[in-house]
Amino acid sequence: MSEEDLATIVATSSQRFINENRLCRTQFAWQDSSSAFSVSKSDVDKVRKYILNQPNHHRKITFREEYEMFLKFYQKTLNQKK
Repeated sequence: MSEEDLATIVATSSQRFINENRLCRTQFAWQDSSSAFSVSKSDVDKVRKYILNQPNHHRKITFREEYEMFLKFYQKTLNQKK
């Protein structure tokens, strides 16, 4: 299954659940775009800690700044492999 198919299934199901159970004051909808990054099994614990530390982490660097750094890094990495 592709990352896009999986994300679509999760987004559609969770949006329906949230709205049917009225978990938001207004109609809930996901944003139109998303990204996926893979990690090796050996880095799962590191990524888990990173996710749990998001509030503190984003006091130092915004999500947008970090996202742009990821894109630049991975684009450079992909271009080097050609």
